[in-house]
Amino acid sequence: MDLATLIGLIGAFVFVIMAMVLGGSISMFVDTQSILIVVCGSLFVALMQYSVGQFFGGAKIAAKAFMFKTDNPEDLIAKIVEMADAARKGGFLALEEMEVENSFLRKGVDLLVDGHDADVVRSTLQKDIGLTNERHEQGIGIFKALGDVAPAMGMIGTLIGLVAMLSNMDDPKSIGPAMAVALLTTLYGAILANMVMLPIAAKLALRKDEEKLNRRLILDGVLAIQDGQNPRVIDGYLKNYLNEKKRTINGDE
Repeated sequence: MDLATLIGLIGAFVFVIMAMVLGGSISMFVDTQSILIVVCGSLFVALMQYSVGQFFGGAKIAAKAFMFKTDNPEDLIAKIVEMADAARKGGFLALEEMEVENSFLRKGVDLLVDGHDADVVRSTLQKDIGLTNERHEQGIGIFKALGDVAPAMGMIGTLIGLVAMLSNMDDPKSIGPAMAVALLTTLYGAILANMVMLPIAAKLALRKDEEKLNRRLILDGVLAIQDGQNPRVIDGYLKNYLNEKKRTINGDE
């Protein structure tokens, strides 16, 4: 569970709702017409930009903003160094019995055990990295699209409310509801975009970068094992993927 995403989302809504309550009544800020225009309208406009499968697949990708946990690069390096040591002592077949939780690393190990040459290993793993990156980009794009569309739908709702208000200026009772639609659609659009969709898109982009970095680390580690490099050399080489502070701390230890 990503506590930062959960706490940020809940905290933002708590303070906005508290402000609404302190302003009078929460019911003042609830309008069915505005919800239909902004929420439903945004979903269908964004759907136009993707296939049905891609759009609903974005919901699965969104779970990574809340539930996904990337492997610690330091743990991956330690595992790869352990594997390099095992491969030097017992050959690539010794890797087959090792427990490997990371699926991408497991895929690389299987390629080594099956005896593929370096070009095949590199191209296969690079292809996997590229396709995974494309899937992430697609999910990010869906939420960015929703973040872009929501304020626009809010503006459309505002214009609808203003037209309804101006068309019924002779009826004072109709002015209030029409004005509520005009203002609340703008509010809902801003909330949906800036408190939900765009933050999720940003978190998914962060997850994409973390996973891509780990997979590049694994790719280099697997190729180094295949090349028969010394485990200590591999350790030093892969630590270039860590930030400078962590490299310094590990070096001091």
